[in-house]
Amino acid sequence: MAPRDAILALRDAMNAEVLGQPVVVERMLIGLLADGHLLIEGLPGLAKTRAVKAMAKHLKADFSRVQFTPDLLPSDVTGTDVYYSEGGRGEFRFQPGPVFGNILLADEINRAPAKVQAALLEAMEERQVTVGQETHPLPDLFIVMATQNPVEQEGTYPLPEAQTDRFLMKVLVGYPAPEDETRVLRLVRDEERAALAPPPAAGAPTAPAAAPIALDDVFAARREIAELSVAEAIETYIIDLVTATRRPEQYDKGLAADIDLGASPRAGLALDRCARAHAWLSGADFVAPGDVLAIAPDVLRHRIALSYEARGAGRDADAVLADLLKLVAPA
Repeated sequence: MAPRDAILALRDAMNAEVLGQPVVVERMLIGLLADGHLLIEGLPGLAKTRAVKAMAKHLKADFSRVQFTPDLLPSDVTGTDVYYSEGGRGEFRFQPGPVFGNILLADEINRAPAKVQAALLEAMEERQVTVGQETHPLPDLFIVMATQNPVEQEGTYPLPEAQTDRFLMKVLVGYPAPEDETRVLRLVRDEERAALAPPPAAGAPTAPAAAPIALDDVFAARREIAELSVAEAIETYIIDLVTATRRPEQYDKGLAADIDLGASPRAGLALDRCARAHAWLSGADFVAPGDVLAIAPDVLRHRIALSYEARGAGRDADAVLADLLKLVAPA
C-alpha cells in the first residue's frame, strides 16, 4: 500500500468512529504527518479523547494515556528510578513512564501543576527525558495529544506561553450538526449491542478486523511531504503572516489595538510544515496559498496575545486572525 493510501485509510477509519468532526480528524493527521504536538480544546463530551484513541487504535503504535490531576507528580509521567534487590545486591533501574509511548494522550493537561508541565515540556521539545543524571531518548514517533476544557477554570493551572508555543496547532472542537449527532446515537447503540453480544461459537466465522497502519507508512509519508515544492512566494506569504502578528500597525490601526504580542519564529516553521502536510493530503505535489490559509488559524490562535481592550470587547483570537488573514495577501 502506498503511503498516501495508508494515511487516507487511517482518515476513513477515524471518521467512521468520530462522527461529525472531519476537520478535527484532518488536523490530527496533519499533526501526525508534520511530527508535531496538538492541543485539542473543547467542551466536555465532544469526543476529544475518543478521537485520539481512534487514531492510536488504527496505528501500529504504543498508546499511553495520563489523566492529569493537581496531585500528579513528574515521575508519574516520565518514570523514575526504582531500587531492585537481588542476590544480596541492590541497584537502581529506570522504570519508564507513560511518556515513552508513541502517542501520549494528556487528558485535561491544564489540571497538572507547574512541575509536571515542566517535565512534559522537555519531552515535547527535546524528545528525551532526564531522570537523575541519566537522559533517556523517546521513540522516533512521539506525539503529545493534549486536551483541555475551556470553561472549567477551578483547580486548573493555565499553560505558560513557553509550553503552548511548543504545540504545533491548537484545534478547537465544536458541537456536531444535528444529523451527525443522530448518527452518533446509532453508532453508540451498535457498539453497545456488540459489547453485550455473546461470544461467537468456537470455529464460527468472524469478520476480519482491518489491519492497523504501520509506522513505516507514516515515516514514508513524512519523507514524501519533505520533498513537496514550496515556492518563494509561499515562503514570503508565511513570513508576512507571522510578521503581521508582530507589527499589525503596518496593516491596520484596529488590528494593532487588538494584538499585544505576536507569534514566535516557531509559528512560521509550523505554518510551513502544516501547509505541506495539508497539500499532500489533498493529493497536490506543491503548496498553494489556500493550504497556508486553511491551517493558519490552528497554528496561530495560541501564539498571539490579545490586548485588554480586545478581550473586553469580547473578541477572541479567531476573530482577530480572521481580520489579519483578510489584510495579508499572498505574494
